[in-house]
Amino acid sequence: MQPDTNDIVVGTYSFNNNLFKVLYDSLFGGSLSYDSFTSFVLTAWTIYSIFAFLLSALFIFGIVYAYIRLNEYEEIEHHHLHEQEHLWHELHAGHGEDERWHNVQRHLASGNPNDWKLAIIEADVLLERMLDKAGYAGVTIGDKLKGASTHSFNTLQDAWEAHRVRNQIAHGGTDFVLTERTAKDTLIMYERVFKEFDVIGGDGHGHGGGHGISGHH
Repeated sequence: MQPDTNDIVVGTYSFNNNLFKVLYDSLFGGSLSYDSFTSFVLTAWTIYSIFAFLLSALFIFGIVYAYIRLNEYEEIEHHHLHEQEHLWHELHAGHGEDERWHNVQRHLASGNPNDWKLAIIEADVLLERMLDKAGYAGVTIGDKLKGASTHSFNTLQDAWEAHRVRNQIAHGGTDFVLTERTAKDTLIMYERVFKEFDVIGGDGHGHGGGHGISGHH
């Protein structure tokens, strides 16, 4: 049927094989047959596709393996921190809170970032003991803080912020970089909480005669 004046005629375009052959002849000058050339291109493309697939599979395997190993390492680091906390409990089972706080100050005074992390972990142990003695119920420190109110816990926000840094240390592994400034600010928050609940002396001193965290330089 012939289209009338109202019909839109859609043209059909196809690859001009003759034009490709002319380009091929001008490039290779007939030194290689056209069929051989197309066969070579097809073979090369097949090899490339297989290689690309294998390489992609290798990359995916590497990513999955690295992710699994990273999780295993973080689990080991988390377990190590729990062992440190347990050991600290055993070493200081008979010591008063002031003496424990003195140990926190001593770790902070070190130039070793691992000691700063240990200082925060020890301070968090003191926080949990304080919450238990104050009668806050819950399995974790987070649960106990959720049950607290700013009406009776003026430094509640400090406790939350300090405990959050402790969790970053425990779960962040080596990816979490703790600076001396952050360590000091975190322990100042713990100190304010402990002073409110009379866990340590009002001046932040321990039995060893150390200064409060804010007194460190």
